[in-house]
Amino acid sequence: MKQDLVHTEKFLKGLTTLTGLPYKKVQQYVKENNPFNILEHPHIMEPNEKQLKKIGLLNEFIAAYSILKIYEDNEKITLNTTTISGQYFLALLGGMKDRERFMVAFLDNGNNIIETKIMSEGSIGETAVYPREVLKYALACDCNAMVLAHNHPGGSKNFSPDDKVLTQRMVDIFHPLNIKILDHIIVAGTGYFSMAEKGVVPYHNKDKANYEAIALNPTPVREQKNRFQNTHSR
Repeated sequence: MKQDLVHTEKFLKGLTTLTGLPYKKVQQYVKENNPFNILEHPHIMEPNEKQLKKIGLLNEFIAAYSILKIYEDNEKITLNTTTISGQYFLALLGGMKDRERFMVAFLDNGNNIIETKIMSEGSIGETAVYPREVLKYALACDCNAMVLAHNHPGGSKNFSPDDKVLTQRMVDIFHPLNIKILDHIIVAGTGYFSMAEKGVVPYHNKDKANYEAIALNPTPVREQKNRFQNTHSR
């Protein structure tokens, strides 16, 4: 417990130095709340525009560092297992709890990443996915497969009906083009969930291609309690 407090103090000093948030305000907040909420839900600290921008940059740095650290010995990132795909998108989406983001990794015939794109970004409660945009990028990079991913800002660990509809719609569009949808990763809190691992990724088209926008609606966001009071597991 004492060691936790020491590391928390160092975390707070670094956070306030890098973002300009008032130390006393941050210190008061973490007495009853998880300190990571400050990065994941920055608006709770009522930051000004400059502070909010710095928090965003810090989150981007942490995500980039996590990916580089995992794959520092590899020239290419290969998404050939559900675990690797999950870890990859957890690094990109794990700290994002103030909005929902839908991403796609476009892969070559060896499942190496050609490019990873943010295809849409919405509010805490929803985002819209535009299949035509995904198709445009898939054709532009001449990919052979894709891994879909998005986050649930509310921390829901379940695949929603919308998640399954979106996955099937993508298969309906890309299966006839011989482009495989290998997985759909859901990032929730500090964990991830693979639709392929659960055996719910469809491998054949069910209907004709439908290019209308698809709305994703996760559960409302809930702040975590102080992690030093409650243990969280993946």
